[in-house]
Amino acid sequence: MNKEIDMKNYNVRTDLVVDLFNINEKQSNIEIDKKEIDNIQITTINILDDNNSLNKKKGKYITISFEDVTDKDNKNKLEKVVTECIKKMLDYLNISFDKKALIIGLGNIESTPDALGPKTVKKVLVTKYLFDTEGINVSKDYRNTSSFIPGVLATTGMESSDMIKGIISENKPDFVIVIDALASSSIDRINKTIQMTDSGINPGSGIGNNRKEISKDILGIPVISIGVPTVIEAIVLVSDTIQYMYKHLSYNKDNINKNKLIPITNRDYSKYEKELTKEEKHEFLGQVGLLTEEETKELIFEVLTPINYNMMVTPKEIDFLIDQLSEVISNSINCALHKNFDI
Repeated sequence: MNKEIDMKNYNVRTDLVVDLFNINEKQSNIEIDKKEIDNIQITTINILDDNNSLNKKKGKYITISFEDVTDKDNKNKLEKVVTECIKKMLDYLNISFDKKALIIGLGNIESTPDALGPKTVKKVLVTKYLFDTEGINVSKDYRNTSSFIPGVLATTGMESSDMIKGIISENKPDFVIVIDALASSSIDRINKTIQMTDSGINPGSGIGNNRKEISKDILGIPVISIGVPTVIEAIVLVSDTIQYMYKHLSYNKDNINKNKLIPITNRDYSKYEKELTKEEKHEFLGQVGLLTEEETKELIFEVLTPINYNMMVTPKEIDFLIDQLSEVISNSINCALHKNFDI
């Protein structure tokens, strides 16, 4: 294969900071902290300068990685972790309990992978009408909270950012929490990662449909965005499958003649660390085996894009997963915003 691979033609579509660089490598103007609670990984990344190679805004990014949201015990553990991370973000932004919240659910409720925001907001506890009603003494355990689902440009004809600015101008909330579905460049992270940040969000950026920014710079008040990657490009899916095949072959090669296999949880070969040699990859896939992972993505991009087969893909059980994830995030928001909230 003599053709030179030019990665300028392929832009990785991802909304996740952890997709963009190796979190084990030190980089200037970036602070990284990693910890684990109940098998849930929490990576906190502080980007100290807008001028960096990640093309991400200055701010705090908290990434929560987990394996299973369908198991009740794991779900309860995840809700506790997400609640604490939201509280940490509120403290970081110096948002006290008396500050009024506006919860925004971005996305299209008619499209399941994009329905995370609207479905989450429908389960959030709204109290503003109680605070605004004369004669009602609201318990000190509850925060003044309102919510809004702006829909999408194709159905409203209006930018979500513009509608939110109008609501803020009229109702004067002190901060915004916005929930949206994201895209990832790693199959491992689909429906298994929650990212929250104070840097704002560009709706639709992960799928190439970039809309107006929703951030403190635009709205004038702090914005906490919470998102889950629910879709992935076909290019990434095919490329990751090739990488998993390498892992599978490496595992079998190293263990085929052993009396006892090295155990791998759920037969997830992506966790197997030993790599095939370049020669072994060449033997398996010929000239394609000589390409790097990025060059493989570029080749698949060149094959799929002209015939419009670079689709955005989501798991078959996405309906159930969106219901579970929206419940986790809504319960966590309720617990973080109100005192002694019982799920």
